[in-house]
Amino acid sequence: MVQLSSPTLDSTFAALADATRRGVLERLGRSEASITELANSFHMTLTGMKKHVGVLERAGLVATQKVGRARICQLGRRQLDEEAAWIEGRRRNWNARFEALEQMVDDLKQKEKPHG
Repeated sequence: MVQLSSPTLDSTFAALADATRRGVLERLGRSEASITELANSFHMTLTGMKKHVGVLERAGLVATQKVGRARICQLGRRQLDEEAAWIEGRRRNWNARFEALEQMVDDLKQKEKPHG
């Protein structure tokens, strides 16, 4: 069973909570890019992009490497297995609750039907 809270889940979901960081992951999924290229793509300052990349890097979602004067970013090696398991647990819970609600509604409808 996946714990309710863990440092890994917390850092991943915090990193993914921001639309720019999700966009950076989408962009890096196509090819690696320098922080400068990312900043230009998202129309933001170099400092702002460095902060976003730092959050993603601490979560293990992005890896950076210094190449000459540039810092090149690529997707990190960490898989999202723990996060996927947590989400799947929530999905199963919601499905079970909706099925129970549907059964309750069906039972109430049967009771309301006139017998005869």
